[in-house]
Amino acid sequence: MKTEDNMAQKSATGGFAPAVQPTASSTILTHSEAIHAGETSVPSQGENLPAFYARPKEYQGTLPVVLVVQEIFGVHEHIRDICRRLALEGYLAVAPELYFREGDPSEYTDIPTLFKELVSKVPDSQVLSDLDHVANWAARNGGDIRRMGITGFCWGGRISWLFAAHNPQVRAAVAWYGRLVGDKTLKQQKHPIDIAVDLNAPVLGLYGGQDEGIPLESVEQMRQALHAANAKAEIVVYPEAGHAFNADYRPSYHAESAKDGWTRMLAWFQQYGVTPDA
Repeated sequence: MKTEDNMAQKSATGGFAPAVQPTASSTILTHSEAIHAGETSVPSQGENLPAFYARPKEYQGTLPVVLVVQEIFGVHEHIRDICRRLALEGYLAVAPELYFREGDPSEYTDIPTLFKELVSKVPDSQVLSDLDHVANWAARNGGDIRRMGITGFCWGGRISWLFAAHNPQVRAAVAWYGRLVGDKTLKQQKHPIDIAVDLNAPVLGLYGGQDEGIPLESVEQMRQALHAANAKAEIVVYPEAGHAFNADYRPSYHAESAKDGWTRMLAWFQQYGVTPDA
């Protein structure tokens, strides 16, 4: 395992996604002596899945678990920092590299090529199975998956919806601006709107009213599907925010919406038993 010092050195040498350089002045980096963080590997489907984890340095018993699902850019410094922020809240947060088999997102310098040559080749079934194995790893490393939640951003927001219908052990999910509808392929056979009736856990969806990639029409379609399924879910739309409004390292960052979304996420986990106080 690499230590938090190793990760700090990696950050200092440029740990953010090359496809969205330069980083914005609003970039947040969390450093605290109260947490322990580093890299590990998770046995999954016959291979070793790389992952980043963070947890409180001092704790008793077991910790609630939050699986953190990457944007299309992989587990770069922003996603690692999300894990550190969750660790400060008392969680064991784990972010796996979910397309390590298909390639390295840090090798791409533009978003269209990254999506075409790498992201589009990653099967949902593989991702969901990998996340199951990450949950099992967490249970063997100080986590209590009876108190397990999941959160994800953009690409990971969509996966968070799917995982809430896939794994019956997840207690709550928070999906940040994850696509809700789309064309179906062999690798993406269902979208969130298709699994609204199958949700095992309550989902909080956080969306931007100015998101050009996720039109409000699709958000309303999802709301109707959730209502028809009598699902425990809530969708919040921030009128002034666009896509990736929580990505503080990008110009898309909308601080007011991001901070409110973070508060709502923690409250959602608390409400449904994914809490250090349980």
